[in-house]
Order: sequence, then structure tokens, then C-alpha cells
Amino acid sequence: MSPRRSYDQYCSAARALDAVGDRWTLLIVRELLGGPRRYTDLHADLPGVSTDVLASRLRDMERDGLTTRRRLPPPGAAYVYELTDRGAELLPVLQALGEWGAPALGERGATDAVRAHWFALPLLRGLAGEGEGLVEVRLDEGEFHVRVGVSDGPVYGDGPAPQEPDVRLSLDTATCTAVSCGTSTVLEAVRAGRIGVTGEGTLAKALRGE
Repeated sequence: MSPRRSYDQYCSAARALDAVGDRWTLLIVRELLGGPRRYTDLHADLPGVSTDVLASRLRDMERDGLTTRRRLPPPGAAYVYELTDRGAELLPVLQALGEWGAPALGERGATDAVRAHWFALPLLRGLAGEGEGLVEVRLDEGEFHVRVGVSDGPVYGDGPAPQEPDVRLSLDTATCTAVSCGTSTVLEAVRAGRIGVTGEGTLAKALRGE
């Protein structure tokens, strides 16, 4: 195993970057905030990363206490990677980075990859303060779900909600991008008819202003 690289600076920001400053590391965290993932799933949802680099980053993250690896019981019998409590503490860091970087999104480029669940963290930030509950989101690119107000466990997941959600949101990518960039709030988009809201949960009623 390669020796750990360090800035060798007695500074908390430098220490943080020692652990998460390498290319791809924080994007791996983004994926694992959705729960345990197999190596092949991570590779599929991180287009552009080589297998060697992904394997190296996962080893470094395990060494630094950000992730763990465990074997699923039969019939799965595959290894999955998941965040430790310390790794999960990077959620607000990623959300802050996403908010800071949102103005640079601009128009989607012809070579830009996209996955529906990449909008989960910005939307989760946009729903903060509106209540708590399980939210299923339908975009042009697919479905994902977010858990608003959870204190532990995965904050989002790819695909439909695993149980009846408190609210279902239907919107297009342009609206989700506007919420991500801060040019529209979730409530503004709901009132403008750009986000469809269905469900009878407390969160659904709050979003509809009932």
C-alpha cells in the first residue's frame, strides 16, 4: 500500500485535504451517502474513473477511516463499501461544495454525464426546513428518493422509494437545476406549477401550503 501523502501543515483544512483532497474521493462519498454500494455499481456511476484509481481511492478511504468494506450474506456474496460515521459527516461539506459550485453548472455539455440521483443532495438541501419524511422524486433521467430530516443512515437512494413515500415530486431537470443553483426555491417551483406534489403526508401538505 502506498504511503499516505500529506501537506505536512499543522492546519485543520490541510488535514482534511490529506484525507479527501484526492481526485474522485468526494464523489465516491457522494455515491456512498446513498447507502452501501458494490464496486461495480460505484464504477458505473462514476463515469471517467479508471478501475485502478477507484480501487486505490477505496483503499485509501478505508485506511483513513472514511469507509468500510463488508461481504454480503448469500445469495449476494459480494463485497460492498459503505461510509463510516466519520465519512457520513462529509454530507454538509458536499452540500456546501455543491452550493458553491452550482453557478458554474451552466448549460449541460454534450459530453457531460448525468445520473438522476446526482440531484439528490442539492434537492435535499432545498427541502431543508420544510418538514421531515421520505420523498420520491421523478425526473426525466429517472427516479431517486431522499430522506429529509434523518439523523443517521443513507440520506438518499437511487430508484423508487423502498416504501410508500410521504410525498412524490415530479419535475424536469431544468427545474431541479434551478433549485440546485438557488435561482428557485422548492416552494416557488411548486407554486409556479413546475413541481408536481402528490401525497397526503405532512410534508406533502406543507409543500402544497395546506
